[in-house]
Amino acid sequence: MAGSACDTAVEVVNFGCRLNALEGDGIARAAAGAGLSRALVVNTCAVTGEAVRQARQAIRRARRDEPGRPIVVTGCAAQTEPATFGAMDEVDLVLGNVAKSDLATWQSVRAALDFGIAADAKVRVQDMAAVREATPHLADRFEGHTRAFVEVQNGCDHRCTFCIIPFARGPARSVPMGAVVQQVRRLVEAGHAEVVLTGVDLTAYGADLPGAPTLGRLVKAVLAAVPELKRLRLSSLDAVEADAALMHALAEEERLMPHLHLSLQSGDDVILKRMKRRHSRREALAFIAALRRARPQVALGADIIAGFPTETEAQARATRDFVEESGLAFLHVFPYSPRQGTAAARMPQLSGGTVSDRAARLRETAAVLLRRHLSSEIGQRRSVLVEAGGRGHTEHFTPVRIARPATRGSLADLRIAGHDGARLIAA
Repeated sequence: MAGSACDTAVEVVNFGCRLNALEGDGIARAAAGAGLSRALVVNTCAVTGEAVRQARQAIRRARRDEPGRPIVVTGCAAQTEPATFGAMDEVDLVLGNVAKSDLATWQSVRAALDFGIAADAKVRVQDMAAVREATPHLADRFEGHTRAFVEVQNGCDHRCTFCIIPFARGPARSVPMGAVVQQVRRLVEAGHAEVVLTGVDLTAYGADLPGAPTLGRLVKAVLAAVPELKRLRLSSLDAVEADAALMHALAEEERLMPHLHLSLQSGDDVILKRMKRRHSRREALAFIAALRRARPQVALGADIIAGFPTETEAQARATRDFVEESGLAFLHVFPYSPRQGTAAARMPQLSGGTVSDRAARLRETAAVLLRRHLSSEIGQRRSVLVEAGGRGHTEHFTPVRIARPATRGSLADLRIAGHDGARLIAA
């Protein structure tokens, strides 16, 4: 669960990715604007079966704790499994991902809840494949958050065999560059020192826009047009889509933070092909080497799937060898979870115990890599974006515990004195 965005009129509980959390903020604002009262909105994630299970559990708990509170379910799992949530007695209304942050949607929801919902109107999910325009949530500021997020892209045109997200999010579509620049400027004027550009397939940015601008061009435009912006970050990148302008920006633009998260998924060529990924092990290593040539101090993270169907022990070991060879600092391990409607769900599956064991070993490797990265930071001076509770993040998005008082939202120049195995400790 990514967290909750609360308003006096409505509470939104978000599961899954940062984009979902960003959209959750838009849902809260739209629902409040529509005058919706007391409702709980569960903004679901569909990436794994576990994410769906957690959402269902949260719904049941909420109804048990507050029996009379209306519950609306939306998000990616609502889009891909509407019948699952529609069959739950605890759920009053199911909305898909289309227009879930629009005021008109929540005006309709309020009317439905106020006047009663017919059984055949409980599920209101439209076809995402028909969506052709990005309709991002554009907040003037992110209350309670030090960094702000800007949705620049949504949807995905690829069909990785394990992934349900194209069915949940629809085709790739981009926000025009001018709108992105204006949004970043508003957020900086509101006091945010750091902005994150986010999307479902971020490196596909611009292919659907006139002139086909690239992500690299967008990054350069934002930094040039908003000189007051202190730090710019990017969410997850696909190695095969990174353009030359993006590599140049990484090398030349100090305000583009030296931390990137890569969608790699495996380190074995056969498994990568069965996943229908568009890169090989060799190409991934070459891209990582190119990133380090462009920005020698870059810290890299990656998504890796453990226990993909047909994966042998040797192929699992090849992935562990790959993440060690590539020198990743941060690893996000996903135990493989079959998603109905995907090609991988029809492949021969590994046992749950095997998947769990391989995920555990990958996490052990991840812990070693993280400690190695943390140890390499001791003695360095880092610029830390100060967050609540004496916490913060460095330029490399490494978490820090701050010993001395510092103003939330400020950038503090701190010396790294040590670490506790999970985060740095600043002197």
